[in-house]
Amino acid sequence: MDSCLDLSVISAARMSESSARDVFRKIRWASTNGDPVCPRCHASRPYYLTVRSVFKCRECSLQFSVTSGTIFAHRKLSFRDILVAIVLFSDSAKGISSLQLSRNLGVQYKTAFVLAHKLREAMVLCVDALRLSGVVEIDGGTFGGHRRARNIVANGYVKRRVEQRYENRRVITVMRQRGGRTVPFVGYSEFDSRHTIKETLAPDTIIHADQAHAWDHLVRLYDMMRINHKMAFSANDACTNNAESYFSLVRRMHIGTHHKISGELMKSYASEIAWKVDHNKASRGDKIRLILSMALLAPVSKRWAKYWHRSLYWPSPKSHGAASFPVLDDVIEMAA
Repeated sequence: MDSCLDLSVISAARMSESSARDVFRKIRWASTNGDPVCPRCHASRPYYLTVRSVFKCRECSLQFSVTSGTIFAHRKLSFRDILVAIVLFSDSAKGISSLQLSRNLGVQYKTAFVLAHKLREAMVLCVDALRLSGVVEIDGGTFGGHRRARNIVANGYVKRRVEQRYENRRVITVMRQRGGRTVPFVGYSEFDSRHTIKETLAPDTIIHADQAHAWDHLVRLYDMMRINHKMAFSANDACTNNAESYFSLVRRMHIGTHHKISGELMKSYASEIAWKVDHNKASRGDKIRLILSMALLAPVSKRWAKYWHRSLYWPSPKSHGAASFPVLDDVIEMAA
C-alpha cells in the first residue's frame, strides 16, 4: 500500500504491470498484506496459475483474480491503466470529462465513460452509507435543463417548448455536517428528499435551512434554525453557506467540465463532488488509496457491467437517478 502514497501520473504510467497488480493486491487484501484470500470459502494460500494470471483455491477449487467480485470485474484494461485513471480522477477537483480521460489513457470514449462511472458508483455506495449528526446544513439547488431561444421569433414567444427545459432538470438536496461529511440526494423537487433526510440525520441533529416550504415538516422532528435569504445570507447564527459552497462546485463541474449531465446520472456526479469536498484536504496518496479501496470493496456493478444491455441495466426515469446498492459493512465502516 505504501507504493501508492506519493503516486503521480508519470510514476503510475511508468509502473510495470506486476507492480500495479501488487498495489491492487495490497489494498484489496490489506489484512493479509496482499496475500490472496478465496472470496467464497475465505481460505488462504491458493495456487497461482501463471498462464491465466489467476488464483485457484486449494479448498473449493474456485478460480479468481484480484478484481473478481469487485466493481472492476470482467475488466479488459490493464492494472496500470486503471491506476493511471484513478490518479487522474482523484486529481480533478471539479471532475474530469470522459473525453479528456479517453485521450489521456488512449482508449475509446465508451471505455473511459464506463470506467469513470464505476468509480462514481463506488463513491455513491460510500456516501449513501453515511449518517450525519450535530449541526447539519440543508439546502436544495436546481441543475440541468435548458430552454433554448428560437432562431426566429414567432408571436413574441422567444423560447422553445417548455418540455425541452425539464428533460434533464433535477433538484439536488444536500445535507452537509459542519466539520463532517456531505450527503446529496437527487430528485425532481426538494419535497422528494423527506424520507432520505429522516434516514440520514440523527434525532438530536440541529438543522440550518432556509425558508423553503419543503423543510417545514422537519420542525416537528429536529431543532431548526431558519434563515431568510431575501434579507441576509446569515443572521442570528443561522446560515447555509457550507451547503452553498457545495453547490458552487457542482455548478462549476456542470458548466465548466461536463457542460451537460443527464438527469439519470446526476446522482453519480453529485456524490463525486460530495466525496471530493469531504476529502479536499487529504493528500494525493490518501485519495488514491481511498478511491481504490472503495472500488475494490464495491460489488460487481449492476448498472455498468454489460452496459450495452441498456434495457436490462439502465434505471427507469422514475428512479430519480438513484441506484440501489447492497450495504457492505466494510464500506459503512470506511464511510464513518
